[in-house]
Amino acid sequence: MVGLGADAGAGGGGRRGVVASACASGAYPPGRVRNGCPGAKLEGMDVLSGRILLRPIDLDRSLAFYRDVLGLAIAREFGTGIHRGTVFFLGGGFLEVSGTAAEAGPGCADLRLWLQVRDLVATHKELLGRGATVLREPRREEWGLDEMWIADPDGVRICVVQVPDRHPIRYRPGI
Repeated sequence: MVGLGADAGAGGGGRRGVVASACASGAYPPGRVRNGCPGAKLEGMDVLSGRILLRPIDLDRSLAFYRDVLGLAIAREFGTGIHRGTVFFLGGGFLEVSGTAAEAGPGCADLRLWLQVRDLVATHKELLGRGATVLREPRREEWGLDEMWIADPDGVRICVVQVPDRHPIRYRPGI
């Protein structure tokens, strides 16, 4: 068995050995970033981090919603006055709420956030208790995900989803 830690044995074991083997075997498909492969040519954009930038109509109201109603953890706060903002942890990414919009722009109607949670029933109950606007109660969709829809103070629609244990996103038999 090959360990995954950097110090998991000698002679090519560990994470470095796995990466080196994948590089040597050509396991990384062409046109993909191949981080960690010695001498690999960077192909495509090397994204180190990402975040969604949300410019609300009322900054204080939206900060209170994401911080107090959704209970998102704060990654950092910055600036003062109209130039202030908060970056929230959002699973594998970030949500920055900063600045202000004069009014909901044309893209706002098409913007959706997708937030995966561990327990949709408990999250639904908690969000109702915190005054969230629930647009649609939790239910199992025909594609197999358990979803509910809520809205932020500016009407940005947020899908809160739980992925069932045997759903293909989580579980792919035979692979």
